[in-house]
Amino acid sequence: MQIRILLLLLSVCNITLSQRDVSTEAIRTPWIGIHYGLSSPTNSLSERFGLLNNLGFNAGYKTKKNWFIGSDLNFFFGNQIKTGDIFGNLRDSYGNISDINGDVGAILLYSRGYNTNFSIGKIFPVFGCNPNSGIFIQGGFGYMQYHIRVETNKQVIPQVELDYRKGYDRLTGGVTTHQFLGYSYMSNSGSINVYAGFYFLQGYTYNQRNIFFDQPTIPVSKSLRHDNLYGFRFGWVIPIYKSKPKDFYYN
Repeated sequence: MQIRILLLLLSVCNITLSQRDVSTEAIRTPWIGIHYGLSSPTNSLSERFGLLNNLGFNAGYKTKKNWFIGSDLNFFFGNQIKTGDIFGNLRDSYGNISDINGDVGAILLYSRGYNTNFSIGKIFPVFGCNPNSGIFIQGGFGYMQYHIRVETNKQVIPQVELDYRKGYDRLTGGVTTHQFLGYSYMSNSGSINVYAGFYFLQGYTYNQRNIFFDQPTIPVSKSLRHDNLYGFRFGWVIPIYKSKPKDFYYN
């Protein structure tokens, strides 16, 4: 059954990816790609994290009308945490936290998260070298989840090990909307296919934990959070199409 499905997909691709000339006509083609971005949190998210790196993967389909439909999986990470000293309740009179051996322990905090999106967009072929390049606009919806990653390296600090970390990680998740405005370039030779522009994400999220160990007497808010991001994104795309064969003449 799997082999039959694979052969069917290959036959569909063979029909879809018929020979075409990128330089003179808008083409339809599946594509896959990777992207990197740098984002700044705003609203509720800026109370927890600073600047964030973004790394992701995407796949989609571009029509002959330059419409694009696709999805992506994006990971974001950083080391700027703005929640204050969430381990203050674990410190001794000298301001230290002890590991299992009684030595001074070191706890490192990082921002970690992901979001997955469904997108629809369009390429407007202006200022381009061919009908497949131009201003690229897209938007859509998805899901986001993030937390504070707690690391102790090779030390063992019982108060923050295993499930105890959940009391400090601020796990949060919810639905998102997003927009992208930039430029997409597909070279005539097909060797360079990139896009770049500004990316905006709006998260409508909720705290997923029921208690924060650093604030045990304060009820965790279950109110809607507005965790927004904005920044710059650059992507490399691999369109899956066959180049048009050259004509040969024989004497």
